[in-house]
Amino acid sequence: MKPKLKIIPLGGAGEIGKNMTLVEYDDAILVIDAGLMFPESDMLGVDIVIPDIAYLLENHARVRGIVITHGHEDHIGALPHVLPRLNVPIYATPLTRGLIEVKLKAHKLLKDATLHTISTRDTIQLDPFTVETFHVCHSVPDGIGLAITTPLGTIVHSSDFKFDPSPVDGQLTDFAKLAELGGRGILALTSDSTNADTPGHTPSETTINDSFARVFSSAEGRVIIATFASNISRIQQIIDIATRHNRQVAIIGRSMQDNVKMAAQLGYLRVPEGALIRVDQLHQLAQNEIVIVCTGGQGEPTSALVRMANHDHKQVALIPGDTVILSATPIPGNEEMINRTLNNLFRAGAFVYYDDLLHVHVSGHASQEEQKLLINLVRPKYFIPLHGEYRHLVLHARLAQSIGIPPDNIFVVENGAVVEFDEQGHARIARDKIQASDVLVDGIGIGDVGTTVLRERHHLSEDGFLVAVLTLDAHTGEVVFGPEIITHGFVYLEQSEEMLAGAKEAMLGALKKGGSGTALSAKLKDVLSHYLYQHTHRRPMVIPVVTEV
Repeated sequence: MKPKLKIIPLGGAGEIGKNMTLVEYDDAILVIDAGLMFPESDMLGVDIVIPDIAYLLENHARVRGIVITHGHEDHIGALPHVLPRLNVPIYATPLTRGLIEVKLKAHKLLKDATLHTISTRDTIQLDPFTVETFHVCHSVPDGIGLAITTPLGTIVHSSDFKFDPSPVDGQLTDFAKLAELGGRGILALTSDSTNADTPGHTPSETTINDSFARVFSSAEGRVIIATFASNISRIQQIIDIATRHNRQVAIIGRSMQDNVKMAAQLGYLRVPEGALIRVDQLHQLAQNEIVIVCTGGQGEPTSALVRMANHDHKQVALIPGDTVILSATPIPGNEEMINRTLNNLFRAGAFVYYDDLLHVHVSGHASQEEQKLLINLVRPKYFIPLHGEYRHLVLHARLAQSIGIPPDNIFVVENGAVVEFDEQGHARIARDKIQASDVLVDGIGIGDVGTTVLRERHHLSEDGFLVAVLTLDAHTGEVVFGPEIITHGFVYLEQSEEMLAGAKEAMLGALKKGGSGTALSAKLKDVLSHYLYQHTHRRPMVIPVVTEV
């Protein structure tokens, strides 16, 4: 049987974040991106979510490398967790490589990584794949799309893109390359679906300059702007506007400081002499001479802006009269954290601007008219929408159908689905899926927090726990110590002495019916759970601890 060509999303299909797509042919696998996703509100205690790479680990020898399209967290953030288990070559443009190096250095992984620098309009030979790159506009410089030529045809992967007529870095999306690819005959297009529910065109990055200038002109105190640490284009805009308004810029947060330093060294960030100052120099300036750039636009609990809003930042305290700008679009699932942060900022007496009040952020993703233009330029035989929640994928598919792509040639798939092409170029969704579940990262643990642990955390968060300690004589079964009850998050001990005394009596009553070991612990748990629910209508986690001496 002749080998088939396969496209397999392991992340980013049916969700915003943790982008990872595989292109497979015969004994070769090419990986595109390795991103993270912020945890959803029900993932208690989880730090980040990354793609499941079990399939890649099983086929380690077949993996030719990972091509990174740009330097945002949802495309590079999983690398520190992937590379220790899947150390394969990484290919990235100069700025993207720099952002990756900052991240790997922080995790002490840089010396073991194999990084290759590529450019736009480059060609990489990773047999049997020939990978051509082309520049795309996004909210970070040096973004690329990919044209992957395989033995069965060429796949175009748009990555995150928009057709910005006046990008901050002056680099337009490569229309000429897209048109040239379309003239060749493209087997399949996989394309960014994030704004498939947004009509028209996405505004240019430079359109927010006027809004920023108005805020800077009216601000009587400090201006504090929260954005992503990797949003180099936005940081460039802030430095330029601050310089025009005779303000100096302090960057807060290690990751953002490292990214700014690296981008400036590589020439992707133009910083006038004296424009940047250290945080410890802020006291030397008047309030109306200061701009602070920090993370926290998504309400992340450990970010600089959130710590300022909660009055627990070591270096900067919010004061009445500060002007705060949240220059970011809420990632789905982060709305609650962002709203909490906004309320705390207003409580602190700050003048707060966010996109509902003023045009202070521009999406980096194409809207409907640009998505249609890309399809018309590339003219693919098959279309696969990626990078978006499920509704975005469906809406993008309908958009493609509206401009002439046959419905049977459009595949709306989620993570783990396999779109396969035979030697005649016919495509279908394979019956068998690849394992592609969420891998939860909590502290230094990767994948050791699963549904059982999350269920227990929910249980603890809702009803607390109760530990009942009992020591028995191993020979006679008589009570030597206890029962003692320890509880947290369930009831206030001093107000519940009578109820807890009854719980102890219930335990002693269960002991009289005999039993030992695991059977006794299970019996005590059942008795206590039943008793507590009768008296409180609550179901705390009950943990009997029975020791025999």
